[in-house]
Amino acid sequence: MELKPLDPKGKLYLIPTRLGDDVPLEVLPISIKKVLEQINHYIVENEKPARRFIKKISPSKSQRSLIIHTVNKYTDIAEMPGYLTPCLNGESIGLLSDAGCPGIADPGAEIVKIAHEKDIQVIPLVGPSSILLAMMSSGMNGQSFTFNGYLPIDKAERKSAIKQLEKISFEKNQAQIFIETPYRNDKMLDDLKNILQDNTRLCIACDITLTTEFISTKTIREWKEKNIDLHKRPAIYIIQKD
Repeated sequence: MELKPLDPKGKLYLIPTRLGDDVPLEVLPISIKKVLEQINHYIVENEKPARRFIKKISPSKSQRSLIIHTVNKYTDIAEMPGYLTPCLNGESIGLLSDAGCPGIADPGAEIVKIAHEKDIQVIPLVGPSSILLAMMSSGMNGQSFTFNGYLPIDKAERKSAIKQLEKISFEKNQAQIFIETPYRNDKMLDDLKNILQDNTRLCIACDITLTTEFISTKTIREWKEKNIDLHKRPAIYIIQKD
């Protein structure tokens, strides 16, 4: 992929990263390596993992040459437009998430929004999205689905949210996708077993693209007969009531 530094504006490249500690170029296309080798300005979720990722893909690239800004829950939104100044001066920028695709369940979406407001060309690169990979492999309705992010932590609110997602799924014939903090996965599965109806289907997809990958879709009745350890394993949950 050829960058064009003489364009009036640089471009914002959305650069996917690995979902775990697998070999980078087994899950990422060579185009990502080519882009990383030509860009020195980055906007990332966290600096240390971003530097490790860049070094893993392009070990010969000088780390001292990198100019990195972070965008996460601690970032002042008023500072974000300034991070795109290099694009206005003709230099391209790479946007990286800690894992997977920037802008999908990721704070980088705000940077992309600002780029469009400034008429900066946004170029998404191909790479793994745990949400889409889970949906692809779930056997549920790929024509209509919703990603709901994290469910409430409060016990009563969570129960209500789960029941509501099950109801929407049935009424709209729509798969409902959500996530949980990895250390609360086992509690989430217990809640789903206790709250959802026995004939509702549940897909659990964890450690996607890793050697420990586990993806299975069963009814709640079937899940009640199984014991699996999800503790601290990144997981996607999808439910659908037919």
